[in-house]
Amino acid sequence: MMRFHISRLACTVAIVGAVFGAAPPAAVAADQMTHVVFPGQSIQQAVDAAEPGDTVLVAPGTYRESVKVSTPGITLSGMGRSTVIEPDPQKATGKCAEAGNGICVLGTKEHDVEGVTIASLTVTGFTGTGVFAMATDGLTVRNVTAVKNGVWGIAQERSAHGVFRRNTARDNGDAGLFLANTIKEEAGATDAGGTVIEHNRLEGNRIGITVRRLRNLTVAENHLTGNCAGVFVVGDENKPRAGALTVRDNTLVKNNKSCPKTARLDALQGSGIVLTGTEDTLVTHNRVIGNSGASSLSGGIVLFKSFVGTTSDRNRITDNVLEDNAPADLVNTDTGKDNTFEHNSCGASQPAGLC
Repeated sequence: MMRFHISRLACTVAIVGAVFGAAPPAAVAADQMTHVVFPGQSIQQAVDAAEPGDTVLVAPGTYRESVKVSTPGITLSGMGRSTVIEPDPQKATGKCAEAGNGICVLGTKEHDVEGVTIASLTVTGFTGTGVFAMATDGLTVRNVTAVKNGVWGIAQERSAHGVFRRNTARDNGDAGLFLANTIKEEAGATDAGGTVIEHNRLEGNRIGITVRRLRNLTVAENHLTGNCAGVFVVGDENKPRAGALTVRDNTLVKNNKSCPKTARLDALQGSGIVLTGTEDTLVTHNRVIGNSGASSLSGGIVLFKSFVGTTSDRNRITDNVLEDNAPADLVNTDTGKDNTFEHNSCGASQPAGLC
């Protein structure tokens, strides 16, 4: 019995050392704790026991459960892709599991949950969303792999000041990364507080990144390929309109998967970057190559009048490199005002003269 205890303790120290360096957990902060979870144990129990500032560190292995996080300031971290969270149909209880989600970070209508970090693990096979967040402030999601989830890979609503960095979202039913004000009601765009979506890899999803009814954020240095569409920035007739954001330095190559029409959106194939119903958005220094399709939304960089008739105004498309996109590198079917196309390297546009 003593030998088992010593073995388990040694394993815990080794894992914590691998994440935090050689120092023991007490050296990280005297008033913080690291709760280590091993295969066969409950991640949720460790999260429930954690206090603000604590870390829940999950060892490599497969864990069949959904996890709800509502304590501010905690970190839930795996040991990389080999820490895998999958659904357990026999234990689908609680708000997160019942919605078909893997990890949920949830505040309330009265109070956002602040400063939570989700890191270095895989979420896969959920009928809903791999990582879903609502009513958060300062959420960080990094080095997460979200694969083959039914709706979104990683999603956030009604939140601000988020950081989504170095994640991989692959083969999810809708967007790999989905950020929105809310999907449950028609409302104007909200201020995302400088949210950053950067250095992520999006492959094989319906849409790589969707930004819906938000303002004040940056989509930068992401790699998107094999989706039906790369980046969607979406607004509607509500005010304030979506926009006042930046899409820059992304690489979008052959997002030519074919996706059928839905109740809200036309069929998709071959869309690089699409702006619809947006204003004051800067699209710059992106590489958009080989996106080809026959959808009304196909093309390299596309300005599209929204499906509810809202125009896009005062958007700037500048200094992008576009090659071999079809029906054209630059497509403007919008009737909005003061949209500008300048200094882009491209071969063809609709209408002619935008290159």
